[in-house]
Amino acid sequence: MLNNPKDFLIDLFNTAVLAAHPSAVLAQHLPKNTNRKAIVIGAGKAAASMAAALEQHWQGELSGLVVTRYGHGAKCQHIEVVEAAHPVPDATGQEVAQRILNLVSDLNKDDLVICLISGGGSSLLSLPAQGLSLKDKQLINKALLKSGAAIDEINCVRKHLSAIKGGRLAQACYPATLHTFAISDVPGDDASTIASGPTVADSTTSAQALAILKKYQIKINENVVRWLNDPAAETLKPQDKVFENTTFTLIATPQVSLDAATIKAKAAGLNTLILGDQIEGESRIVAKEHGKIALDIASGNHIIKAPCLILSGGETTVTVKGNGRGGRNAEFLLSLAITTKQHQHFYAIAADTDGIDGSEDNAGCLLTPQTYQVAQQKNLNLIAYLNNNDGYGFFEETNNLLITGPTRTNVNDFRAILVL
Repeated sequence: MLNNPKDFLIDLFNTAVLAAHPSAVLAQHLPKNTNRKAIVIGAGKAAASMAAALEQHWQGELSGLVVTRYGHGAKCQHIEVVEAAHPVPDATGQEVAQRILNLVSDLNKDDLVICLISGGGSSLLSLPAQGLSLKDKQLINKALLKSGAAIDEINCVRKHLSAIKGGRLAQACYPATLHTFAISDVPGDDASTIASGPTVADSTTSAQALAILKKYQIKINENVVRWLNDPAAETLKPQDKVFENTTFTLIATPQVSLDAATIKAKAAGLNTLILGDQIEGESRIVAKEHGKIALDIASGNHIIKAPCLILSGGETTVTVKGNGRGGRNAEFLLSLAITTKQHQHFYAIAADTDGIDGSEDNAGCLLTPQTYQVAQQKNLNLIAYLNNNDGYGFFEETNNLLITGPTRTNVNDFRAILVL
């Protein structure tokens, strides 16, 4: 029996984060020859820590520019780090995106570009397509984030409204050699979805982007409609020559973090059940499904027996209908609390590995048997909090927010349910 299940879950989360941190994983993926001069560009919540790790292990001359979220910077000697807004882009993100394009737009075949990409890059590398404004992108981005759209759908739209994503950054780098190193925060580790694929080919179309906007009833103005119907809005396709001298390497994935957590759980004497690293869907629905499995294990009606740790990763969504605070992890745990009710043998954690759950200041939350007791003492209505999308408010009241600060990596959400 674990002495402190809550502390064990927090330690498990930290283990998952460390397994995906650039300082631990980048060096092993670098080319054998690191003596060349290279221009470094990049975007994402891990971009600054990736740049710092690159400087530590690269032998040749480095210069360049990366953009990361406010508060996610890291100290670099040769690579400039700029911080901008996420998840809704701002003018700083737009300016640095233009600077990055300018930096690589006059290179030749003897030049080397290293691109560092991670989750969050879509918002941070925000350069509107011809005829569109930053306000156009901000409004559409906000609406999509509240709509319940999946990340690949959101990024399909982003790519087709951008002058730098969907392979266009690779186009700007051509004919230089381009090496992209990426940390995946998307289900399936799809290169064209991570940060909206600025340096890789894209198979989605403008017509699909329009269909997604229609599906989620996102209001768009005439400029957006006109652009998406223009052949120039199409992203770069696999057969394009700009990808002839490019490579794309994943240095960290959600599965790697789940595997690290599994090793730690087994060492603690726990059975483990990994439900997958690509879980998608509405947070509250996914929580019900996880909760049912936990209840089956607790009652002995599952092939896996307690004590057991249920693990999953991926990126769920929240269709926002209330006006409360809370990211998808807080929503997941609130729904899990309702599903499992006052079960005395359940502990759980749900948190984003970047340290930020949605747009809040917490990485996620924790659920313990004491959570229910505090809720009863304070007369907190769990269903009312869920209906108001106020998971943050509930777990703040029960003193179960997990606040880590920026981790400077990002392999999506980490969920663990402990059945004792």
